[in-house]
Amino acid sequence: MQNPNRYGPIIALQRIGMDGKTFKVYKLRTMHPYSEYIQDYVYKLHDLKEGGKFRNDFRITSWGAVCRKIWLDELPMLVNYLRGDMKLVGVRPLSKQYFELYKKEVRERRIKYKPGLIPPFYADMPADLEAIQASELNYLDHFDRHPFLTDVRYFWKSWWNILFRKARSN
Repeated sequence: MQNPNRYGPIIALQRIGMDGKTFKVYKLRTMHPYSEYIQDYVYKLHDLKEGGKFRNDFRITSWGAVCRKIWLDELPMLVNYLRGDMKLVGVRPLSKQYFELYKKEVRERRIKYKPGLIPPFYADMPADLEAIQASELNYLDHFDRHPFLTDVRYFWKSWWNILFRKARSN
């Protein structure tokens, strides 16, 4: 039995991490139960909207939309940070379906790094999947040269955009 509590408020989702290994990312449930299994269907039905999220994603509950706006859904991921599965700043851990949308060279590059709680997305605010991939590659290029300074810069730029430019997940 993999996860007997699929209806609880905390959910463990399989994500692709460093070295291409899958690990469980803990999140507050913002979607109807079992929604993670129809991700491919939602993509084929509605594609992606600006910012790289699924367009017209009917899986999100009304209270889940509120939780996402204030990042309450991300709070359980602190467990992943404390366990060492993730670092503070870095590329976002992706589901297998979303990971497969990335270009092969980007997929190969991003699995060489530990994923992060705060992705480069919030520093650069890319509009589409191509721009998201370019943003991540730019972050990784800078990280290779100056790991600590890059993470500090992206951390503060992300928080600036979140607090003053209203960067939000939707």
